[in-house]
Amino acid sequence: MESLRIGAHFSVSGSLEQAARSAHQAGANTLQIFTASPRMWRGSRPKADDAKRFSAVRAELDLSPLVVHANYLINLASIDPVIRGKSVQAFREELERCIMLGVDFLVVHPGNYKDQTVETGTAAVALGIIEAAAALPASDGFTVLLENTAGQGASLGSHPAELSVMRSLTEGKLPFAMGYCLDTCHCFAAGIDLIETAGTLGFEHVHVIHSNDSKTPHGSRVDRHENIGKGHIGEAPFAQILMHQQLRKKAFILETPCENDADFAVDITVLQRLAKPTS
Repeated sequence: MESLRIGAHFSVSGSLEQAARSAHQAGANTLQIFTASPRMWRGSRPKADDAKRFSAVRAELDLSPLVVHANYLINLASIDPVIRGKSVQAFREELERCIMLGVDFLVVHPGNYKDQTVETGTAAVALGIIEAAAALPASDGFTVLLENTAGQGASLGSHPAELSVMRSLTEGKLPFAMGYCLDTCHCFAAGIDLIETAGTLGFEHVHVIHSNDSKTPHGSRVDRHENIGKGHIGEAPFAQILMHQQLRKKAFILETPCENDADFAVDITVLQRLAKPTS
């Protein structure tokens, strides 16, 4: 049976290399990171030597794919000229850092459509991605992933159709591919089925599964992550997702509550157990 890619979001506060080693020590064979502070508009590029060591360690430890989560402040749906300008610039810098690091997937939240319609907000997201990517070189093997949301407030992306339209509006206008990241907690809170949603969007376009249980009930539209099997989702749905033939080759990334990187080993072990057929 093929080796599943199961990992988590690891801190780079020590260094990029340390994040990779922490992932390996926790039993992961894939990882997600931030390339800069997720709560500051501007971030510096990694040093070339650090990026080179990071790449070498990932190859040594078989950590693949490499997933990056974009800055939380980015709101490409915004029509506020200041917020929109900062968001496009910050996303541009995310793209540049990802290309430098040889990242496979960059996950971004669609944003908030406050003071406009869903349709104009959806179009604004697509246009923002296009603006941020202007004049970048072609990047084979690099894909930007739109992440589904729980649907709280005016957030976009809780309905598969919104994500599909965003992707279609960018088609043929970017130097990289576009796809999707589905979050188990977000799907559950939004009241939608992850496997059905992946099929609707196209299994081939879904590359990363954020694997999180939910502190809130089905359909709550509130995004609160919980450790695997400790929330309202429970273990059984995770087993169904991990065992699904069309999803087994995706990257499963945990974003569960943990005190430190080592704590992810518990949830990684749970997912590895649930991924095995029962006798």
